[in-house]
Amino acid sequence: MTEITNRVLVASGLILLAIVAAWLEGKGFPAVYWLGLLVGAGMIFEFLRCLWHAPRDVMFNVNNLVLFVLFLGLLGLDFASLMTVGRRPMIILMVLTIICAADIGAWLFGRIIGGDKLWEKVSEHKTWAGQIFGVICGTLAAILYGNTFLTSFAPQLIWIGISISLLSQYGDLTASCIKRRMKIKDFSHVLGSHGGIIDRFDGWIYVLPIIWFVLM
Repeated sequence: MTEITNRVLVASGLILLAIVAAWLEGKGFPAVYWLGLLVGAGMIFEFLRCLWHAPRDVMFNVNNLVLFVLFLGLLGLDFASLMTVGRRPMIILMVLTIICAADIGAWLFGRIIGGDKLWEKVSEHKTWAGQIFGVICGTLAAILYGNTFLTSFAPQLIWIGISISLLSQYGDLTASCIKRRMKIKDFSHVLGSHGGIIDRFDGWIYVLPIIWFVLM
C-alpha cells in the first residue's frame, strides 16, 4: 500500500468517525465529548508508554527529562481543556476540520513544491511552502465550515483559520522534537504507517488550551 493510499484511507476513516459523532450528537448523545476525552486519555497513555520503554541514556538526560515533563503537562492540559471545550461539539468539529485541511495541504504542497526546510533539525520533511499552503487550506476550511453552519459570512473565520492552522503546525513540530529526543519515529503503531494517537492529533496540542482560555 502506497503512502498516499494509506493517508487517504486514514483520513477517510477520521472523517467518517466525525460524521458518525455529529450524527449521534443530533440524536442527543454527547459523542464528540466522550470521543474527545478518549483521544485525550489515549495521548497521555501513549506518551507514558513511550517513557516507560525509552532507553536509559534518553531518560537520564536532564534536558530531555525537563522537555518530557513539560510535554506530559501539556497533554494533561489538553485533557482538562477537552472537559470544557468537548461540550461544544461544533467547536471541536471545526477545529478538527481546520487541522485536517492544514495537515493535508502542508503535506501535499510540501511534496509538490519542495523548497527550503521549515526546521530541518526537528522535522526534515516540513517546508516553508508546506506551511504557507497548510495555512491557506486551513483558512479555506474554516470559511467553508462557517458558511455551512452560519447564515452569513463572518470575517473572524479568516483569523480563526489562520490561527488554528499555525498553532496546529507548531504542535506538530513540538511532537516531532519530542520524538527526536526519544529516538523514535512514531509514538506507536495504532494507525499503522500513520503512527499513533499523538502523531494524528498533535495538531490540537496548543489549540485546545487557547480555546479553553477564550471560552473561560
